[in-house]
Amino acid sequence: MIATQISRIGIVFAALLALSACGNTIRGMGQDTANAVDATQDAGNRVSRAAE
Repeated sequence: MIATQISRIGIVFAALLALSACGNTIRGMGQDTANAVDATQDAGNRVSRAAE
């Protein structure tokens, strides 16, 4: 009985760990995408200013 409860608790902790890792990865991808958009806009602005 106690072994099953301990194994269930272990499974819950493993699932929480996996989900938190996925959340960090998704958050990092969002930040990378935002940085890429900012860099593209800055490059476009520089080209626009150089063409004037």
